[in-house]
Amino acid sequence: MGNKKTRILIINCDKVRDRSCIACAKCFKAVSEKVGKFEGYDDIEIVGMTTCGDCPGLTVPKLKLVNEIVKVLERDYDKIFLGTCMVAATQTAYCPIDLNELKTTLESKFGKEVIIGTHPW
Repeated sequence: MGNKKTRILIINCDKVRDRSCIACAKCFKAVSEKVGKFEGYDDIEIVGMTTCGDCPGLTVPKLKLVNEIVKVLERDYDKIFLGTCMVAATQTAYCPIDLNELKTTLESKFGKEVIIGTHPW
């Protein structure tokens, strides 16, 4: 994907984060090793991590707040990654969020590419 640094924001599941995926260590490992959805990127910088806002999902208002903060800090990001924990939550934990619908909403509202998933574990 070129030599350009890709600055990312990771959104993770509020219920899974620090319960079954402690400290988001799998996401950090995947970024470091360029595996999973990070494969093909030369240089990745994590600008921030936040949760979906808990069930039933308050992702849009959460992302509005994140965008206000990154603007003040002059730390904009290029892409949004919806964590593998969010994928797992929709498949096994009865999470009501439709990730494809959320992807479309976030891309439309915030003008950033959204990738569903992060690490392969």
